[in-house]
Amino acid sequence: MASLVSSPFTLPSLKQDQLSSLAQKHYFLHSFLPKKSTNQTTTTTTSKYSIKCAAVGNGLFTQTTQEVRRIVPENKDNLPTVKIVYVVLEAQYQSSLTAAVQSLNKTSKFASFEVVGYLVEELRDKEAYKTLCEDLKDANIFIGSLIFVEELALKVKAAVEKERDRLDAVLVFPSMPEVMRLNKLGSFSMSQLGQSKSPFFQLFKKKQGAGFADSMLKLVRTLPKVLKYLPSDKAQDARLYILSLQFWLGGSPDNLQNFLKMISGSYVPALKSQKIEYSDPVLFLDVGIWHPLAPCMYDDVKEYLNWYGTRKDANEKLKSPDAPVIGLVLQRSHIVTGDDGHYVAVIMELEAKGAKVIPIFAGGLDFSGPVEKLLIDPVTKKSMVNSVISLTGFALVGGPARQDHPRAIEALTKLDVPYLVALPLVFQTTGEWLNSTLGLHPIQVALQVALPELDGGMEPIVFSGRDPRTGKSHALHKRVEQLCTRAIRWGELKRKSKAEKKLAITVFSFPPDKGNVGTAAYLNVFSSIYSVLNDLKRDGYNVEGLPETSEALIEEVIHDKEAQFSSPNLNVAYKWVSESIKA
Repeated sequence: MASLVSSPFTLPSLKQDQLSSLAQKHYFLHSFLPKKSTNQTTTTTTSKYSIKCAAVGNGLFTQTTQEVRRIVPENKDNLPTVKIVYVVLEAQYQSSLTAAVQSLNKTSKFASFEVVGYLVEELRDKEAYKTLCEDLKDANIFIGSLIFVEELALKVKAAVEKERDRLDAVLVFPSMPEVMRLNKLGSFSMSQLGQSKSPFFQLFKKKQGAGFADSMLKLVRTLPKVLKYLPSDKAQDARLYILSLQFWLGGSPDNLQNFLKMISGSYVPALKSQKIEYSDPVLFLDVGIWHPLAPCMYDDVKEYLNWYGTRKDANEKLKSPDAPVIGLVLQRSHIVTGDDGHYVAVIMELEAKGAKVIPIFAGGLDFSGPVEKLLIDPVTKKSMVNSVISLTGFALVGGPARQDHPRAIEALTKLDVPYLVALPLVFQTTGEWLNSTLGLHPIQVALQVALPELDGGMEPIVFSGRDPRTGKSHALHKRVEQLCTRAIRWGELKRKSKAEKKLAITVFSFPPDKGNVGTAAYLNVFSSIYSVLNDLKRDGYNVEGLPETSEALIEEVIHDKEAQFSSPNLNVAYKWVSESIKA
């Protein structure tokens, strides 16, 4: 297996009350660390605290605490303090935003920055929600993003609404309308979202879910250039909101640093007299192809494949025209924030197994367009991949927002290859998931197992976990290996002719006895099987020895269609010993 392995990790020296119960013991994540040799000496850690994969809670909400995302500056120079509170769906922004704030606190001459962040699922816990409300009482800026779970969206709305008038700035990026209406930036407000007759708000009224997010992506490309030349304060405040969205979607520590400079200097009263300089946002492609070894992102699949064919690190097997080709669907936010370790592991594993990889991404919530643009040949209209894995875990159109399954099915029908949807742990840390009595978080089961199945997604394998300290994703390597093997085998099956494929039809028999084979209330099971076999034969499958009638098929399977309980043995072709198939 070619996947990279992680080293044991520890927490920096923190106060005991800043750690959750999960992080107050001396353990490390055993599930993705290399085995120690028997003669290896134990080394001491540099920190008093390390992470424990403990069985905590009942799996209904994560046990991580906002305190691991809290940064309180020393502020030795008595600079004005800007306090920022943020609530997000996933943890990929945590590491990037933390790096941005730490850098500002080291270099800023105008202010110190305090920050604390919450994952929206944490707000199910009464104490966490109470702490959020307390944090908001003296905050300057609130940031929210991808808050689509209705009951939690209403809790966020209630908490922020109490402080909205006092807060210097409220910035909410694609979320439920109830939360979006909290936006406030100077004279710019979204309190009339969906009601105002202005073109800006009419755009949001017509489109929700994936369309809403993608419409905002189009706005961030054009609107700031137009609003820049309009004289009114309201237009400039709207421009800064769209610029804020550009910074946020850019996601890198540099982008987030400049975002905080811009908002603080423009709206925090203590800083308005100062001229705080900031750089324009570094923009990334909204839709494209990303590979960790490529020199850039690509918006054209031919350019990407040209680079792929010239790679000096790739062996001849990988460059072979007969190599299987696997498409990957990625979230851009994980790439731009640097939380891409789990993506890298899957790409490296697939290539180590001899498969070419086309990893596509999108910045919005609709991946159907990128699938059609980058995975289907524009000339032949045929798929350029043999199978596809979505590593987002979400439905193809709409993500955690409003899903559009017919649109997803339309795109996947054009693609016409096996479609797997793998799961990154979103609402639990690795330890919580490993030890939970419920397994996956119920919300994740709904969003990332049930809903993708309506698109046609299959084999929901958990392939990555989450670090409780940094929020970063890490690969679960045995599961990555399993996922990649399955994707390649599905791809190989897709490439086989129908006559080469081997199919098995399983027949219900309970209680296990000859007389119960193919029984079902008010259904003619063997006639249905016979009809399916005939359809397969007409469709090009090699169906040998098909009897003339369904009655003859029954005879071949059980010899006697009138057989009673405790009759002689069935017509058994092969017997499995249960021990041989145990995992």
